[in-house]
Amino acid sequence: MSPIQHTHSFRVRYGETDQMGVVYHANYLNWFEMGRTELIRGAQISYRELEERGVLLPVTDAVITYKKPARYDDQLEVRTIVEELTPVRLTFRYEIYRMPENELLVWGKTMHVFTTRDLKPIRLSRVEPELYRWLEMQHRGES
Repeated sequence: MSPIQHTHSFRVRYGETDQMGVVYHANYLNWFEMGRTELIRGAQISYRELEERGVLLPVTDAVITYKKPARYDDQLEVRTIVEELTPVRLTFRYEIYRMPENELLVWGKTMHVFTTRDLKPIRLSRVEPELYRWLEMQHRGES
């Protein structure tokens, strides 16, 4: 099965663009964060709750490929999937589309490691086994 895709819709705000109305390139990474935050919320836990439990998910690597620019007031969709999962690492894949045209603008990945507050790697499967199982189901395409 294919991983389950989480979709989150939003509109480009004026402050996210330059004087020509084109989205500033770094905003796409913020939108990737929005996508993974909302995906994890689907496990009935927020990033905030996870951090309060002592589990952090810092980004170790990011890849982004720009195809076409987004512009002020565009309706966009960020589609997020769990691409890879191990007990210690997690990779998300993202695609950002202009809607309703369903036009791919950007795709990318972020790689993460599960850590404690002092950034020591941990096994999520031991610390938060329910969340780990949920992420596994997302990755395997099971609901």
